[in-house]
Amino acid sequence: MQFLVPGMLLALLAIAIPIIIHLFYFRRFKKVPFSNVRFLKEIKEETSTRSKLRNLLVLLSRILAIAGLVLAFAQPYIPFGKKQNQGPKDVSIFIDNSFSMSALDKDVPLFEKAKQKAKEIVKAYDASTQFQVLTHDFEGRHQRLVSKDEAMGLIDEIQQSPEVRTLSKVLKRQKAALATRSQTHHTSYLISDFQSSIMDLTATQDTSVKVNLMPLHAVQEANIGIDSCWLAAPVPILNQPNTLLVKVHNYGQVAADEVKLALSHGGQIRPQGTLSIPAGSAIIDTIHFVLNEPGWQEMVVSINDYPVQFDDKYYVSFPVMEKLNVLTIQDAKTNKYLNAALQGISYFNPTEQNVRNLDYSAFPKYQLIILHELNNISSGLANSLKEFIINGGNVLVFPNPSGNLSTLNSFSGSLGLPELAGFEKVEKQVQRINTQAFIFKDVFQRIPKNIRLPKTFGSFSRKGITNSGEEILLTNRDGSPYLFKMKKGEGNLYISAAPLDVAYNDLVKNSEIFIPMLFKMAISTGKSLKIARVIGQDEIVEVRSTDIAPDKVLKFQHEGQEFLPEQRVIGDKVILGINNQIKKAGFYRLSKEMTDTVGVFGYNYDHRESDLSFLTDSELQQRVPNYTLLSQTEVADLSSTIQQLDNGKVLWRWGLIAALIFLALEILLIRFWKV
Repeated sequence: MQFLVPGMLLALLAIAIPIIIHLFYFRRFKKVPFSNVRFLKEIKEETSTRSKLRNLLVLLSRILAIAGLVLAFAQPYIPFGKKQNQGPKDVSIFIDNSFSMSALDKDVPLFEKAKQKAKEIVKAYDASTQFQVLTHDFEGRHQRLVSKDEAMGLIDEIQQSPEVRTLSKVLKRQKAALATRSQTHHTSYLISDFQSSIMDLTATQDTSVKVNLMPLHAVQEANIGIDSCWLAAPVPILNQPNTLLVKVHNYGQVAADEVKLALSHGGQIRPQGTLSIPAGSAIIDTIHFVLNEPGWQEMVVSINDYPVQFDDKYYVSFPVMEKLNVLTIQDAKTNKYLNAALQGISYFNPTEQNVRNLDYSAFPKYQLIILHELNNISSGLANSLKEFIINGGNVLVFPNPSGNLSTLNSFSGSLGLPELAGFEKVEKQVQRINTQAFIFKDVFQRIPKNIRLPKTFGSFSRKGITNSGEEILLTNRDGSPYLFKMKKGEGNLYISAAPLDVAYNDLVKNSEIFIPMLFKMAISTGKSLKIARVIGQDEIVEVRSTDIAPDKVLKFQHEGQEFLPEQRVIGDKVILGINNQIKKAGFYRLSKEMTDTVGVFGYNYDHRESDLSFLTDSELQQRVPNYTLLSQTEVADLSSTIQQLDNGKVLWRWGLIAALIFLALEILLIRFWKV
């Protein structure tokens, strides 16, 4: 046992006062009148014995009453650990304000209970204690220590938020705030439902902060949520069937039937049927749609689920071009078959340019660039094409049989392809189509037996073997590649082993191969189209600088409100920083002016909260045995529990109770024990 105020034990010297009174007061002689002295001796002996006993009991009661009172003021306690938190204290309180805290416990949301418990913690400490109030939002104002009254005000202002942080990040931020005052004792409280998806705390030997876990439990609800959505094709096509894939997850322990799926687009809600999802698993369903207008598309995929509904909608947005821009770069020689094919594809917007009059800065606006039998590839053109490919563009090369082969090899070699060797006037026949590659995938339901495949009468051989990352699209009978591809960065380089001239190649006469090949090359990209974003995770938006005039101010707009993003220009891109300004799921329109839209971005809540599985008290204690776990019983009497955590088992109340009991005993002895 230890004492909070050991100096008060000197007051035990006051015990001498009743002893002195006893020695000098109770020894005085008293006159007792008797009518008959015959029984005087007998009465005197009996009275003397009873008087001494009563006086000794009164003296003992007074001594014990004084001792109990002194012990109460000395504040004895039994320490729980080797060292108690005496002296100035700093306390950090984390309040879980994520969506999972909307769950009910006896018709009261856990979030409201968490705020109430946070207030009780603040009240349990004295006025000299400094507090940090922290939530998932990680706001700047929550990173400083405040007084008791300010802490109560901050707790009242907390609202639920879509932000989700792992508890290890929360504890790290608490320690950073508490470390600003090293001369105090540091205590941390984590008030949460301890959802499995955010509980990543591990046992640690760090003793600089005393960590207390306060779990709040509710009735576990089954939940079904939309996990993600993505397009089946790299580029959505106007006036053509498109496919959206939707992943729906059942987080409950019971199979879900009759889950209605719907798509909202263009102001119309279109039911997409019902889903049956096994317990604890996910399924992927497809939604087919046709886009009739170009521009930015806004779609909302939704399901019906109750009571957890924040993940029942998924916001999707993406641009649809009216035309695919295709550039053909050539010398003086043109190919009428190629031009006819490009103009015959209604979705193409073809452009021809002479290699001597190129505008390299305009390359980013094209989806496909075709090099048609160039005599020479200059270093400037090679560097511009390489940057174009790395940033997501596609380049198709038809070599010149009499051109400068070294410049072509230098360009293709910089992207990882083997060099081409000499030109050989040998007849070759294409035998195999790689239908697993994107270029020819889904082009044929079934390849006809009598399909006419390209034939060449002159082609380039290759030096070396196939490199890692290279993909053969068409293969000759002798095993040599006819058409091959190298992915580099976010784009692709396609090279034909044969020129396009009909004197060496009949590819232009094979419409079953040539037309789909050009179309799929134009829409292929290694850069996946980002159709949805997550609040708190996707804090950066990239747009092309060519879409923005330098004197225009960019604004994000949502439901009548707007904010200015941080803006930085890096090369041909403009990087926009959200800086945690998006809090609500929905569509956010990026505009230069009120009517000039640069982009539309669909933001969704973080679905880590969708999995309503939580750690039990025993699992928490097993995971972090060196942290203090406050059970539901202890949380009910929080002030007393906190005092015991700081000061050990407090005993001063027992001293006060003992003092009162012995004072009452003294009064009873004096009043009712007559000698």
